[in-house]
Amino acid sequence: MKRILTACVLAVLATSPVIAAEETVPAPSTAPVPAGEYTLDKSHASLTFSVNHLGFSFYTARFNDFDAKLTFDPADPAASSLEATVDANSLQLPAPPEGFTETLKGPEWLDTAKYPAITFKSTAVEPTGANTAKVTGDFTLHGVSRPVTLEVTFNGGYAGHPMDSNARIGFSARGELKRSEFGVAYGVPAPGTTMGVGDEVQVVIEAEFTGPPLAGQ
Repeated sequence: MKRILTACVLAVLATSPVIAAEETVPAPSTAPVPAGEYTLDKSHASLTFSVNHLGFSFYTARFNDFDAKLTFDPADPAASSLEATVDANSLQLPAPPEGFTETLKGPEWLDTAKYPAITFKSTAVEPTGANTAKVTGDFTLHGVSRPVTLEVTFNGGYAGHPMDSNARIGFSARGELKRSEFGVAYGVPAPGTTMGVGDEVQVVIEAEFTGPPLAGQ
């Protein structure tokens, strides 16, 4: 069990030194999570989206290259802010047929040659519970900007750890948008049918951020 626990901790704390399996994993600092500037830990983040396919399933894909900067204040979550950028060309599909990825990057869909970036800039953070909030922002896709709201859960964090000297926090987020409102309407089913690719796009985000260094480090 110790070997399994140690391996898991080392995988999460990718920059930590190797410790022997017999050693006890040290506890994180008991200091409160600090306010400040946080950057995305790309090795512990994912961005997936899904659309209804013919009414038979929700086709799920992902973007592999994205970044975010977060100003976070645990004492005043409403004062927090977020900016994120996604490389549209980093689209990754599950077992795509030959040429399918290029089709989705083409003019009828994302048109990544003309619109290589997808962005989100928060405009309001509305706490809805002890660890939840609605984060609304200007979302730009395919050259069109519209407000989008994410339902965000704060999963916790620490001020630092003996093997990870910076503060670390984690979030899960979900949102939904209509792609036709952003000029990507190809294949949307006719009203009253599911014959095509759904207009509604469901977005799921998992992200960890690193922040200020632990005091004394």
